[in-house]
Amino acid sequence: MTTENKMYITANELAEILGVSVGHAYKIIRKLNHELENDGYIVIAGKIPRRYLEKRWYGFSA
Repeated sequence: MTTENKMYITANELAEILGVSVGHAYKIIRKLNHELENDGYIVIAGKIPRRYLEKRWYGFSA
């Protein structure tokens, strides 16, 4: 499956896309997942929905 078709982005993929460490990518994912949880969504630890990341991250295009 190509990266454009994947529903979730992992911490490793996010780290590579943003040019940050994997640990920092996990921090970003935890923050975004917390936002989703507060809005009543079910989240998967260590992954973030691609569309939500695109919505929240200015200039994001992978």
